[in-house]
Formats: sequence, C-alpha cells, structure tokens
Amino acid sequence: MLADDKPHDECGVFGMFGHKDAALLTYYSLFALQHRGQEAAGIASVEDGQMYSHRGLGLLGDVFAGGELDGMLGTAAIGHVRYSTAGSNTVQNAQPITVRTHQGNLAMAHNGNLVNAHVLRKRLEESGSLFQSTSDTEVVLHLIARGREATLVDNIRGALQQIRGGYSLVFLSDRQLIAVRDLHGLRPLCLGQLDEGYVFASESCAFETIGATFLRDVDPGEMIVIDQDGVRSEPIWPRVGVADAQTSPRRAMCTFEHIYFARPDSDIDGWNVHAVRKQLGRVLAERHGVPADIVIGVPDSSISAASGYAEASGVPFEMGLVKNKYIARTFIQPSQVQRDLGVRLKLNPVQSVVQGKRVVLVDDSIVRGTTIRRIVAMLREAGASEIHVRISSPPYRHACHYGIDTSTSGQLAAAVQTVDEIRRDTGADSLEFLTVDELMSAFGLQPGNGAYPFCNACFTGAYPTEVYAVEKLQNEAPLTAGR
Repeated sequence: MLADDKPHDECGVFGMFGHKDAALLTYYSLFALQHRGQEAAGIASVEDGQMYSHRGLGLLGDVFAGGELDGMLGTAAIGHVRYSTAGSNTVQNAQPITVRTHQGNLAMAHNGNLVNAHVLRKRLEESGSLFQSTSDTEVVLHLIARGREATLVDNIRGALQQIRGGYSLVFLSDRQLIAVRDLHGLRPLCLGQLDEGYVFASESCAFETIGATFLRDVDPGEMIVIDQDGVRSEPIWPRVGVADAQTSPRRAMCTFEHIYFARPDSDIDGWNVHAVRKQLGRVLAERHGVPADIVIGVPDSSISAASGYAEASGVPFEMGLVKNKYIARTFIQPSQVQRDLGVRLKLNPVQSVVQGKRVVLVDDSIVRGTTIRRIVAMLREAGASEIHVRISSPPYRHACHYGIDTSTSGQLAAAVQTVDEIRRDTGADSLEFLTVDELMSAFGLQPGNGAYPFCNACFTGAYPTEVYAVEKLQNEAPLTAGR
C-alpha cells in the first residue's frame, strides 16, 4: 500500500527535435515531470542511423548517475518517467522501448493505458510475435512493425486505429519525431519550441525548465510529425464522410490532471492548474463552508485549493501540515505499524498552529481513506478541537481504465461506504465532497449544456470509451495492420 493513498498517473513523456543538446535537455525536462512517475526513467536519442538509449529503475537522477548521457548523441531525443499501471515494475517495462524495424530504428514512450491491449497481445502472440515486456506499450510497437504501408507515419496510423483507450505517445525514428494524443484527449500532451527546434511534453512546466516556448496543446486524435521538412499535423482517423464513435468522439480530458496529477504551474487544455485548484477551493467554501478558525491543506497538491477556500470563506490559511520532501511517493509499508509510521515520516502537524483550533482540512481526494484517517488522528493528537474535512473533488467510486493506478471499485472507500460512514471512519467532525457539477463550475462550465469535455468516469462510472469485455474483443474481427 502506498503511503499517500492517492491515484497514480502512469508516466510523463518528453520529445525534442532539432537541437544539438537533445538528450541533455530531455534529461533536464524530465526532472519537471518526475512527479508523474518515480519507478523508472529512460532516454533515447538518434544520430546518423544510430540509436542510443539508456533506461533503468528508480528516480531520474539515479538512473543517469553514471555519466550515461555523455554518449547519447544526436539532435533528436525522447524521454520517459514511469509509474507502473499496465505491467509490473521491471527494467524490461522501463521506457522508451527501442526496436529495429524494416523501416529503421524506432523508440516509443507512452503515457496512458490501452483497454484492448490484452486481446491485441494475444492475437499477436498467436501469429508469432515475441514480447520482451508485459507493458501495453510494446503491443503498439508490434502493430507498427507488422504494418504494410510504405511510410512509418502510415504504419503508426494503422496501429493507432486498432488500439482503444487513453494515451499520449512520442515516437523517435532515424529521421522523425512523432507525437500522438488519443481521440478523446484523455491524457495531456503539448507542443513547444526552443530556438529552431520543437519539443513535446506531458505538461507545459517541462518547457519552462529549459526555456522553451509553449505553442499549443496537441488536439485529441491529432498526430504531429516533425522532420527536416518542418512540422505537419495529421488526423489518426480520416474524418471525411465518417461519423462513428471512433472518428467523431467527444472530448474527455481526465479531470484528475487538474485535481491532483499535474504540477500547479502547468497549463493543460487552456486552463492553468493552480487557478483551477484555487477555484475548486472557492467552490468548496461557497457550497460547503463551516465555521472554523483556520484552513490547512494537505501538501502539496491541496495547497492551492486550501488557499482558495480561505480567500472565499475569510478563514485564515495556515501551514498546519509540513511535508518531508525526502520521503518518496512510492514508500512501501508492509505492516500496519510501518504504514502509520510512513504517514508520520511524510507529514507532520504544526502543533502551535492547530492546537485548540477548529480546523478545515482540505484534500484533493479520498481513495481508500487510509491516509486521511491518519492525518485526522495526528491533528487530534496535536490538539485540534474540531476537524472538518473538505474534498476538492466528488467521491471516487469507480476504477480508471485509462492510465491511472486505482484499486478495483470494491476497494474504493466511496464505492462501499456512504459519505457519513467515511466521515465516521476518518474520525472527522464533518466531511463534504464537491458534486460533479460543482467540480465543472471551477472550469466555468454550467450544467445542462450537454456532456462536459472531461472524463469524470471515476466519479460517475460513465466512461468515454466502451470498456470492452474480454469476450466481446475476442469475437471482434481483427483489424488489418497498416490498412
């Protein structure tokens, strides 16, 4: 069990084309994305038909602690930081994954999850494919390698037309950098420029690290190809005369990017993450306010929401919890005693701030409920007279199928308990969540205007894609690779 008891995003991706220090700048940019994955990291670069790569388990700085970057030549590179959702945490599953095809070298990095990867893998294995990892990323590479088209771009398109789910992908070949975002825009991806070169990243904060300029978000269903001839945009699916769900999907970006995953200094699909979180806090105060003496947030992702709550309510914001930044997010505790100690190692209440106070404790989500229960207990021990928990998202009731590591629904607190039962379990004096409409109001969206352009499936169970049953997928006619 994880110390922070939060959903985890699978990874962050980065790509660069047209800069003499491509691998080095990719390395620095990945530091800005380290929050998206701390279990593995890797970089691949290419020069004159030679691909260089290094990947390993652990944090980025540890994986590249031995001078591996010195030999990574070329003006184009891609990089990856990983948290394992699809596939176990082994070095074989670290990315970028590199292969040699009949069209030359190819490396790929992936953020997201494919809902039909298991069936595609079975079909590929039955037709002779050999897999080196358990990651769904490798499925895409096998589909590309089996493509029958004349160009790599067309073979990538043919592979993408067979996969279902949420993804942002970057590909590096001997001559091209290619980036793709899934048809719904579930996972984020943006385009930037540095000098005469171009960059892609899961979040715009990576651009600021290296001085690159943000240009725009990659559109859902868009493939951007960069080579010596420049930049061009192409659709994954042809859109002329076609009106099915695959080619005309609704936009459904993951709301948890704004609620929790992304860094507050990132801009995603036109919204600044810090501004959205602060507005979530304001909505909490306006709709679910309570008399109190101080407002505190659970570091780090809830600080923005807590400050918004304080501003809207007039209750002072205080730093009532201090985070030890040297405890990794993936700290494992096999026993109950160690789990309790893990929370205390990571978070400490400031007794002089909370003692004798009515506290509003703002957090971004409750998944299993274990960590919030321990935090409430610590605040009680520090002398808080009342603790009112306010959550800047709706109750998390349904598992994610698009690249977020959550338990099955039966292990999610809100799936098996009422709000009042969760409150009693946490020991809080009161507990309130946002509704989905209240959440959407933080983006300036009003109810009654059709489907929201976000995926809220973890709250509602309404998935933007069909979550295929295994039997249905097995009975589908295989799609021809590359056609």
